[in-house]
Amino acid sequence: MNKHLAKYLIFIWSTLIFLNSCSFSQPKTKMIMKENTKMKEIYFAGGCFWGTEHFLKLIRGVEETQVGYANGNIANPTYKEVCSGETEFAETVKVSYNPNAVSLELLIDLFLQTIDPTSLNKQGGDIGTQYRTGIYYVDEKDMPIIEKKIEELSKQYEKPIVVEILPLKNFYDAEQYHQDYLDNNKGGYCHIGKDLFDLAKKANQYKETPNYNPFQKPSDEVLKNKLSKIQYEVTQENATEPPYKNEYWDEDREGIYVDITTGEPLFSSKDKFDSDCGWPSFAKPIDYNKIEEDVDDSFGMIRTEVRSKKGNSHLGHLFNDGPKQLGGMRYCINSASLRFIPKESMEKEGYANYLYLLDK
Repeated sequence: MNKHLAKYLIFIWSTLIFLNSCSFSQPKTKMIMKENTKMKEIYFAGGCFWGTEHFLKLIRGVEETQVGYANGNIANPTYKEVCSGETEFAETVKVSYNPNAVSLELLIDLFLQTIDPTSLNKQGGDIGTQYRTGIYYVDEKDMPIIEKKIEELSKQYEKPIVVEILPLKNFYDAEQYHQDYLDNNKGGYCHIGKDLFDLAKKANQYKETPNYNPFQKPSDEVLKNKLSKIQYEVTQENATEPPYKNEYWDEDREGIYVDITTGEPLFSSKDKFDSDCGWPSFAKPIDYNKIEEDVDDSFGMIRTEVRSKKGNSHLGHLFNDGPKQLGGMRYCINSASLRFIPKESMEKEGYANYLYLLDK
């Protein structure tokens, strides 16, 4: 292709991206963007793993749980073999968690509230070596954190603490019927009370007060590691993603959209509408105080840029061609600047305080 022609075509495409009409007829295919946050693992033995798993998975920041058998002396044990007391395995929950959303310290604090740390080989009505308590780590850096927590705990008891602190020697997944047991068997046996499940749900909620705001923007170095290439270019370098080839242009589930850099709620599905422009369109933000509107005179046009106030992230642009019945405004927002949290996940992810938005 002629070099000058190629440059001309690139210029035309760049200009079209920013046109007010937003009337592209591109194939409506989706391109999924994923965060690159590295998950961490920790293993908790707290008696019967049915209840322990259910408790831990309710904590915001816990991304995945798996029940199984840890630190035993044979390969691929069955539940029957573990219950024999001869394999040295402990019923254990593998926890994969996002360290940017929940700390190991908090996970340990919450876990310790579900057990009697002075009871050896017995939790609730379950008795046997497989029901011993323990915290097993795969990262040596976690050991001093665990030891400090257990030392703090020991000051609250006259009896000795019998919670094991050991590196993970081995771990085998339990049979499938044990996985997510309490989700699949409502009213099933559990040694952990409902009040503790409620505690897990609320323990790591986002809570904003005049003296505390959790939605703080990370450093540029952290953002470069956390965000995908397009997310970084859009939010930090004012780029624009392609229409129709982005994650949320046709998302129609109930939920909220938060700033990809800070997690702060910005838009609600209640205010989202189909503008046929290829980008997510909203009639208004959740809170006008959470965004800033600036004059943008790039590309020879005068437009209104929309940025998040806390994150100072470029979000998109504001136009006055929205549906009149919704106020007449259209917040045309890049998917790459947002993270969608479906309604059914809002409580677990710490956004229970925003569920009321979807009831309006």
